Amino acid sequence: MKVIEINGIEKTYDEKTVPVHAVNGIDLSFEQGEFVAIVGPSGSGKTTLLNIIGGLDKPNSGEIIISGTNIGALSSSKMIDFRLNNIGFVFQAYNLIPVLTAKENIEFIMDLQGRSKVEKDSRSLELLKSVGLNDRANSRPNKLSGGQQQRVAVARALASKPKFILADEPTANLDSKSTETLLEIMEKLNKEENITFIFSTHDARVVKKARRVITVEDGKVVSDEKC
Repeated sequence: MKVIEINGIEKTYDEKTVPVHAVNGIDLSFEQGEFVAIVGPSGSGKTTLLNIIGGLDKPNSGEIIISGTNIGALSSSKMIDFRLNNIGFVFQAYNLIPVLTAKENIEFIMDLQGRSKVEKDSRSLELLKSVGLNDRANSRPNKLSGGQQQRVAVARALASKPKFILADEPTANLDSKSTETLLEIMEKLNKEENITFIFSTHDARVVKKARRVITVEDGKVVSDEKC
């Protein structure tokens, strides 16, 4: 089943005299349960493409259809609600709220969704267990290692029960051991729960785990290979 369809996406930034084509006519689709790495040199358009898929940035032309919804046609407020209920994000910088515990960071998304206290409590503990941090539920981010913070970020991304997860350079700030642990957790979630993961990455370890690798250069897809 197709989760995402991208048709003719163009994104141009006006850099004074010379326009920059960050994304230049990309057509792609993603199926439920894929584990995909988008790769390419710095400035190739990987992050811009991820931001457009996630509704964080708008293309100049083209359309993105997620589970039958053309997100380009949504108002800003409806796009916020759509992201909240359909898309999970994992960023390079973790982006955890420093004054909240690991459990509270995970529950924050569910607070925004208006979930009950019982449901928030149950799901946050379930997710902490799934990422191997059930013993750190009451720890704040400054008491967690970088790898542990990123695992909390993955759990938080899953809290809303999204259609897919977008992960922008999620291993960039992690050491080898933390990277391996994080990737094993995401691969397990992908296989056991059929959760779609789409990575933007330079990391060969992520690419090695991916079952589909899309290479982007100068805003265009130059190869799309299943592994």
